[in-house]
Amino acid sequence: MSHTMRITRLVVTQFAHVVEDMAMEETLGFDTVYTPGGRLPSGGSLLRIETAAGVAGTAPGGVDSGTARYLLGRNPLDREIIWRDLKRSRRSPDGSPPGAVDIALWDLAGQLYQAPIHELLGGAWRKKLPAYASTYHGDENGGLHTPQAFADFARRCKDEYGYPAFKIHGWINGPIEREVEAVLAIRAAVGPDMALMLDPAGAFGTFDDVLRVGRACDEARYTWYEDPFRGGGFSRFAHAKLRELIATPMLMGEHVRGLEAKADTITAGATDFVRANAGCDGGITGVMKIAALAEAFGLDVELHGGGLAHRHIMSVLRHANYYELGLIHPLVPNTKPPIYVERRWLDELDSVDADGCVQTPDGPGLGVEYDWEFIRANQTNELVFD
Repeated sequence: MSHTMRITRLVVTQFAHVVEDMAMEETLGFDTVYTPGGRLPSGGSLLRIETAAGVAGTAPGGVDSGTARYLLGRNPLDREIIWRDLKRSRRSPDGSPPGAVDIALWDLAGQLYQAPIHELLGGAWRKKLPAYASTYHGDENGGLHTPQAFADFARRCKDEYGYPAFKIHGWINGPIEREVEAVLAIRAAVGPDMALMLDPAGAFGTFDDVLRVGRACDEARYTWYEDPFRGGGFSRFAHAKLRELIATPMLMGEHVRGLEAKADTITAGATDFVRANAGCDGGITGVMKIAALAEAFGLDVELHGGGLAHRHIMSVLRHANYYELGLIHPLVPNTKPPIYVERRWLDELDSVDADGCVQTPDGPGLGVEYDWEFIRANQTNELVFD
C-alpha cells in the first residue's frame, strides 16, 4: 500500500457558531467575559488530509496554501520528516510546525492502523484524566464579578461536579486588592484539599502587583502561578527573580513556542512546570518532544487547553498532573461549537465524570465521531487544495 500512501487532497471546512451571553472585554478588547445579552462569534474549522489509499485524517484547525502545496504528494506516515521540514518553513512566524497538520497526520495513522493515538504513542497507563475547571476572566457584569463569585463557583465545581482542581483567570486592569482577595477567598471556600491555580494572563501592570498576588498564592498554598507578567512570559529574568521571592511554583511558556525556547526557559530557571500546547507547539509530535525535555530535567509538563489530542497525550504521560477543561463559566453552560456527536468530548462544565475527570477516547485516531450535520448546517466556506 506504500505507493498509494500519498496525500492527494486537503480540505478545510469552516463553520460559524455564536456563544450567548459572552462578548469581548471592553478595556483592551482581547479577552472574553460574561456579558448578558452578548453574542460572541465563535466559529472554527476542520482540516481533512486525504490520500490515494482512501485513508484520511481530520483535526480541528486549518492550513495555509504554502504548507498545503508542500504536503501534496507526500507520504502522510513520514510525520517526523514533515515536522522538521515545516519547522524550518515556519522559522519566521513562530518556529513551530502547524499543529493541526501534525494532529491530522496522527489521526490518519490511527485510521490506517485502526488504533487510537494513545496506542500509537506507546500505550495509555490511564484513560481517566483529573481535570481542573479553568474559568473565563472576571467581569463587571454580575458573573464572575467579585471574589465571592469566584469562591462560590470553585465550591460548586468541587461539590457538584467533583473537580479536584480549579484555576482562576482574574480581572483585566482591575484593582490588585481584588485579585488578592479572590485568591484568598477561593481557598477559604474550598478547604485545603482542592488544587488551586492562578493565571492572570499578563494582566498585572507592575512587578509589585505580580509580587503581591504571588505572596497571596503562597498564603493560600496554590499549586502554580501562571504567566503573570504583561510581556507574556518572554522575560526569563523576571520569572527567575520572582521565583526567588515567592514559594508558589511558577508555570510559564504558554506564549513561548517550540522546543528550543522551552529549553531556554527551563535552563534560565524561569519555570517550575513546563507548558505545552499541541496547537501552538508543533502538534502531538512537538508536545511529545517537549514532554521528553521536561522529563529529562525532572519537571512535570502541563498541557495548555483541552482537546482530543491532549487527552491522548496526557494518557501516556506520567509527569502530567491535570487536564485543563475550559474555558467555563457558572452562568454560560454552552461555550463550545458542538462539533462532536457526544457532549462529553466538548470540554463544557459538565463534561467530567463524578470524580471530576475526563475520559480518553478509544476509537481509531482521535477516536470520536464528528457531528457533520451541525458542521454542514453552519458551514461558511470550504477550501480545497489538490
